[in-house]
Amino acid sequence: MCSDQSKDTLYSEPHEPLADFAFDARVAAIFPDMIRRSVPGYATLCGFLGLIAGEYAQPDSRLYDLGCSLGAATLAMRRRITQPGCRLIAVDNSPAMVDGCRENVAADNAPTPVDVVCADIRAIAIEHAAVVTMNFTLQFIAPDERLALLQRIHDGLLPGGVLLLAEKLRFADATEQATLEQLHLAFKRANGYSELEISQKRAALERVLVPDTLEQHRARLHAAGFGQVHLCFQAFNFAALIAIR
Repeated sequence: MCSDQSKDTLYSEPHEPLADFAFDARVAAIFPDMIRRSVPGYATLCGFLGLIAGEYAQPDSRLYDLGCSLGAATLAMRRRITQPGCRLIAVDNSPAMVDGCRENVAADNAPTPVDVVCADIRAIAIEHAAVVTMNFTLQFIAPDERLALLQRIHDGLLPGGVLLLAEKLRFADATEQATLEQLHLAFKRANGYSELEISQKRAALERVLVPDTLEQHRARLHAAGFGQVHLCFQAFNFAALIAIR
């Protein structure tokens, strides 16, 4: 149960004017509750990330969490790594998120060392990587910059290395889009969000979160050089793909 202090009430009152969504200190303070109530299957997906990290980590390799927020995926990965000499690099461009991630990493006792870095993921060198994850992060990158970022990730992966890409999807088929969007709205209502909260957050995200179709993701990952691209998780209009170098 969340305390009042950590419950997401960000859009419970009318906002005039309504600013674009940003990962600032207000969002960082309530982020675990926000993502739990907004993204179906998030906890399950984090568990999958840990499983994948445990399967694909290589000795003396690096594992990257790009867009780490408060470190849920970072910690899930850290707790499943058994290979020697590994290091995790968690990156986010929000100082508030990075501060929270550092606190969460410090409170965790898994042995793999973690560097938490405040930086733009487009400026981070990906080197000697066995695993890279981007958990609902690419959708906040300008569409015309997405391929270049994926190419850099591909080039920084070791042979057999993997990228786990989780994203909100849009659908080319109008009926599929309407059906899955309606189910997502029902999920948020069932988790206690009011119509005002739902509509204001949707409007705040409109200009900053630009989703792609599953087909666009697949095509872009192949264009970036990945030989294998597999859908490994989907809950309504949220999905994760594993891309293998």
